[in-house]
Amino acid sequence: MRQHDAEGPDANATYVFAVCRDPDPSSCAGLPGVTHEAPVRLLALDSFTAIVQTVRARDFTDEAWQSRLSDQRELERYARAHHDVVSAVAAACPTVPLPMATVYHADERVREALAKETDRFRAALKRIAHHAEWGVKVYAPPAATAATAATAATAATAATAATAATDDADRRTGRPVVPTDRARPAAGAGLAYLERKRGAQRLRERSQEDALRTAETVDEQVGRLATVSRRLRPHPQPSTDRRVQILNATYLVAEHRSEELALLTRTLRERTGAEIELSGPWVPYSFVGEV
Repeated sequence: MRQHDAEGPDANATYVFAVCRDPDPSSCAGLPGVTHEAPVRLLALDSFTAIVQTVRARDFTDEAWQSRLSDQRELERYARAHHDVVSAVAAACPTVPLPMATVYHADERVREALAKETDRFRAALKRIAHHAEWGVKVYAPPAATAATAATAATAATAATAATAATDDADRRTGRPVVPTDRARPAAGAGLAYLERKRGAQRLRERSQEDALRTAETVDEQVGRLATVSRRLRPHPQPSTDRRVQILNATYLVAEHRSEELALLTRTLRERTGAEIELSGPWVPYSFVGEV
């Protein structure tokens, strides 16, 4: 949150949602914003337009915001209200969203502060014009676990078959068949066990390598289609979700290539066997800060 020089408990402040160029005034008309006490409006800057709303300064002091952070429902309400305004404006024109709870004590202070970021806004608006952000998450193919179980079962079956073959040979040669002593492992059982363990380990390593190659393939193929991309830290999965996330990335894709992106992810899903989640289009939050 950024708030500057609030003048008292009853003072107003200016909440800034986004910066854009030549917005359609109707795009944010009727939206409640973060408060129902004042309309969302346009604020002309030197080169751009800010999307703002008048709020009570006391609702955005550090103390008030820290208190709000502990109220999950209230925090989500602010996040949705902020996102709704940004999304509505971005649907009509290239828009640089500002972080939630960006607040200045007056419109003039907004103009002064944002004028210092003119170059960044200009570069960001140029980059994201006619583009949208898409998210891609890839999960390892479920074959790894199944393959491990199958290998273990195969090894066990092979060991049983070997024992049976030995017994048959003993019967054919007239050698007495020694009853199995379950308390004592058969000769070579330890070696077979270690070999099964090594086989399972090799299979796990091979599965991990395959998963990493799959992630690299998806990222490389989607990256070719995108203007720019970012790889993010994989999200921790809920305890009830046994999937393993191997890629979490976001891509800035030209609007006219969205259908091509959907087709590509379907093709990659079929080719690799991996579960691929495609989400979007989103306001390009990830691509407006580093320009």
